Amino acid sequence: MTNRFLTFFGPAAMVAGLVMSAPAIAAGAARTPYPAVLPLRDQAGIINGWLKERLDTVVPRIMRERGVDMWVLVARENFEEPVVATMLDAESMAARRRTILIFFDPGQGRPVERLTVSRYGLGGLFEAAWSPEAQPDQWRRLAELIAERSPRRIAINSSPMTAYADGMTLSAHDEMMAALPPALRARVVRDEVLAVRWLETRIPAEVERYREIVRLAHAIIGEGLSDKVVTPGVTRASDLVWWYREKIRALGVDTWFQPSVGINRRGAAAMLSGDTVIEPGDMIWTDFGITYLRLATDTQQNAYVLRPGETDAPKGLRDGLAASNRVQDALTAAFRTGISGNEVLARARAAAIAAGLEPSIYSHPIGYHGHAAGPSIGFWDNQKPDPRGDGPVNADTAWSIELSATHKVPEWDNQPVGFRTEEDAFFDGRSVTYLDGRQTQYYLIGGAK
Repeated sequence: MTNRFLTFFGPAAMVAGLVMSAPAIAAGAARTPYPAVLPLRDQAGIINGWLKERLDTVVPRIMRERGVDMWVLVARENFEEPVVATMLDAESMAARRRTILIFFDPGQGRPVERLTVSRYGLGGLFEAAWSPEAQPDQWRRLAELIAERSPRRIAINSSPMTAYADGMTLSAHDEMMAALPPALRARVVRDEVLAVRWLETRIPAEVERYREIVRLAHAIIGEGLSDKVVTPGVTRASDLVWWYREKIRALGVDTWFQPSVGINRRGAAAMLSGDTVIEPGDMIWTDFGITYLRLATDTQQNAYVLRPGETDAPKGLRDGLAASNRVQDALTAAFRTGISGNEVLARARAAAIAAGLEPSIYSHPIGYHGHAAGPSIGFWDNQKPDPRGDGPVNADTAWSIELSATHKVPEWDNQPVGFRTEEDAFFDGRSVTYLDGRQTQYYLIGGAK
């Protein structure tokens, strides 16, 4: 029996065996326990192990898919192109001056050769192949290495569509082409698929650890959307945003974007944010992501602040979250290997609309980057086919299942509300599985616990 109960009802409530109790508060969404964040040395070991496996397995596979026997990547210190940045071992913080990487497939089942045109190897993963004392000109040394191997197709990263495959700068391109003889120059091809395939492909060891990374993100979100952090009538949306930032730093991980916190409120025409104070009866939405072990998360979840006498969120709000879950189901069921992101969008929208839902789908790949390499599946401001969704959906890829369902809330005078959700998932080529489940109930804040 709490002091608050005695204060409210008085001692008489306890006479003659009379037991009075407040209505039980619904459990709401369970808050995730925190997984441990590894020491930096342990993190480096994991990252380097993954990188070696990826270089040994992913690179040969994607080069052979493309019919390319040489892939040349060029980066400069503090201007690492997106692919090279993910090929540096955990102790290499940046490219050294100019770093040139060469992958050469000799064919006949032999391993793909990995060279770096620099004084130093990279973490034992690339063999150093340039001595300035023997050949002062780095570009000429690159030309010598290419000529010695005489590849049929020399791929460079160049794309008008995606930044992830556009790493070859104009100056680097011009210097490389100037160093090559005409016969080899004619074999250079601009490729925008190799980079995407490297970045989007997840190996099994990454997927297994990814589950824990998303679990960590869920744990941070759940703590933020709790009585521990939010005091109704006091805490502002911006206070919660900065609590998230401080928590991320305290844990020793990073984020790739500023968290967002919004408030859906009865009678408010649009979502509230900034210095708006969180009040009972509010639905709180957050968009949140971390980066840990080089992998990013991107998650949107929701909480409800109980009003006096309430034991759960109003049914209309619960139905709205359920509608968003049903749009998620329509989207994940629409995944097929080899079809475009635009086709997935069309299939999912058709299924959701046929089920009486009002969907808006804007999902994207996730991995080394938050908005990662690969085809988009819709945009919040464009629910029609888009050139950025033309690429194929491939197996062994991770996705942020991001979308909303608009639903009228009877308890809020039939106010239409957009129920926004986002959960990270993995597509194995057959089905989509959430990496750490998805939210189907609100986190509950306030009320007698």
